This record gives sequence, structure tokens and C-alpha cells, in this order.
Amino acid sequence: MQLDHLAVTCADLGEGVAYVEDALGVTVQPGGQHPRFGTHNRLFRLGPGEYFEVIAPDPSATGAPDQPLWFGLATATRPRLGNWIVRVPDLALALATGPVEAGDSVAMVRGDLSWDIAVPPDGSLAFGGAFPTLMSWQGTAPHPSTRLTDQGISLTVLDISHPQAAAIAAMIGPHLPDPRLRFHVGSLALQATFATPHGPRTLS
Repeated sequence: MQLDHLAVTCADLGEGVAYVEDALGVTVQPGGQHPRFGTHNRLFRLGPGEYFEVIAPDPSATGAPDQPLWFGLATATRPRLGNWIVRVPDLALALATGPVEAGDSVAMVRGDLSWDIAVPPDGSLAFGGAFPTLMSWQGTAPHPSTRLTDQGISLTVLDISHPQAAAIAAMIGPHLPDPRLRFHVGSLALQATFATPHGPRTLS
């Protein structure tokens, strides 16, 4: 497993972008649409192989999505750090050995990018987002981070709080020994700390 990206979830993409740009002093760049789920996003680079996403329902989407909104967006309101996504070499194996809450593999395509991603049937997030969304990039297209401008921002700490944090850490830790991840027993919450040209900044 490797950390791939973080996501701010929100009801309105413009509101989410403003929230992130104000908090981090970053310029959020164009992303794209996900017709299968009726969502769209904006992005910025965190470093080699990592990026940040702001994602929301797409009001311009035509027709009903193929399945419930992913990333818990059906109940999204104010912008918040709602999800963290890790990539795995074999999604089928990761799902077979991981918690049932992680969801089922869904194939996605946008332009030359293709990936498989785990989505619970009801579109929710596993353990409310305290457990990461699992995904696997397919094809030969470069990672999205290579297409984004380097603005000198990187993740230094991701704090994950949940009543079952110890159990979640036990599921994740052996496969993702990333010292930036810190698990805490408490109410559900995600908070990320970043190194930026303006000094340390946090976002939750």
C-alpha cells in the first residue's frame, strides 16, 4: 500500500476549492468529471506520486448516476477532509483480505486514466473515512501527480481519529508503514498537516 491522495468532500465544488485555497495558500488546478457517479473534482500536487482532490456532486451531470454517490457525497454539506485513498498493486487481493466495509471493486476511466477503486454499495466511506479507500491504477498513463504544478506543498502528518482506531491501525499498519499516519482513539475526524511555502498549515 502507498498513500495516493487525500480528498476534501463537499456539496459545492467552488465552495470546497475556496476552503482549501484559503486554508493552505494553494492554487487548486482543473480536474475532471466522473460520469459514473455524477461528480467532478479539482486537484493539486502534494509530491511524487501524491496529490490532493476536492470532490463534489456535478450539477452539470446528465442523467442519473449508475449507482449511489461515492465518497459519502450523498450526505456532504460543508467542505471537510473526508477521505484518504491508498493504492495497492492488487485490489482484488486487498479486498479479499481486508474488511468487508471497504466495498467492492469498481472500474473507472477518465481520458487516458483508468483505475479500479473500492466503493461500498451504498456509496459510504469505510469506518466513516477512518479506513482508507483502496484503489489500483491500471494502464500505462503517468500518475496524475505528474500532470500537476509543484507548488511546494507536501503532507507531513495525517491524524486519523475513530472509536476503533486501534483496530483500524492494526489492519493498515503492516501494509502501510508510513510514519506520517497517526491513529487516535476518539470521535471520527481527519486532520492533515502540510509543509507549505507559508509555513505549516492544517486542514480538517
